[in-house]
Amino acid sequence: MSDTKTLGTAVPARRRPLAAPDSAALILFLLIEVIFFSLNSPYFLNWANWVNIFTALSITGILAAGGTILLISGQFDLSVGSGTAFVALVFALAAAQFGIAPAVGIAVLVGCGIGMLNGFLVNVIGVNALITTLGTLAIFRGLTLSIGGASSVRVSGFDWAIIRPAFDIPLSTGLFVLVALIAGVLLTRTVFGRTIYAIGANETAARLVGIRTKRTLFIAFVGSGLCMALAGLVSVSQLGSTSGTTGLGLELAVVTAIILGGTTLKGGVGSMFGTVLGLLIVGVLNNGMTLMNINSTWQQVAAGVLLILAVSFDQIRQRYFHP
Repeated sequence: MSDTKTLGTAVPARRRPLAAPDSAALILFLLIEVIFFSLNSPYFLNWANWVNIFTALSITGILAAGGTILLISGQFDLSVGSGTAFVALVFALAAAQFGIAPAVGIAVLVGCGIGMLNGFLVNVIGVNALITTLGTLAIFRGLTLSIGGASSVRVSGFDWAIIRPAFDIPLSTGLFVLVALIAGVLLTRTVFGRTIYAIGANETAARLVGIRTKRTLFIAFVGSGLCMALAGLVSVSQLGSTSGTTGLGLELAVVTAIILGGTTLKGGVGSMFGTVLGLLIVGVLNNGMTLMNINSTWQQVAAGVLLILAVSFDQIRQRYFHP
């Protein structure tokens, strides 16, 4: 029995992507943010400021694309921040030794290797994804600090991410949009995407109707690793260097945006469109608070509050709207 023919049986109604009312609520909240900050800062609605918002979201957005696919399938990847830092460090060291082009290939292999390690531990060994990625988070952060030391490692001749070919928009933002579109198409237009929803809705039922759940989840973890590689390359290109603190806090930002965008912790429900809305809500909040000269420490408080509210809303939605 093929995967395509049996998906309808394996997936209950709640596998549908983010529902219209949820999207409407997110858009309304985003509009309220825009109105509030535009009234409190004369610079908020400037095109240059919106370019800054999207530029700041590029790394988080790339990671959130892979994270959305994983969370819809019912899995986590909390190693994205340290994985991004480790990829960036490996690239910087390889670029100094072998040149830019070989270093890019090495960085992509390292990122995919992190995803393969996570996928192997979760799907072959059977370790819980939360425990696995918490462990690899610590491993790759420690390796980054041990190998790179406390100083920054500079990279020359790799500034493609800050090139602005049109409308003053940097290439890093274009890459984020491209990755988000690819993730959206994978989820909504391919058999792989339908199997992701099926596994998240009911992994046992999906396996019983012939879906190769472990293989699909392994591919999803490798995809998350590829997103780490891209995020690491963007980070190095934007800053011209990398250090042991690169990517700190990215895990919180990514998870907040994904859950805020409507992807449920139980799996089976969510969309890339919702994640993009969640990213915009977080990005506009951080940008607006900066323009209002609110201390960055309070931005961290706001991010934590937003995560708690997003998870609380997810629980309420599961309890009352997806019985």
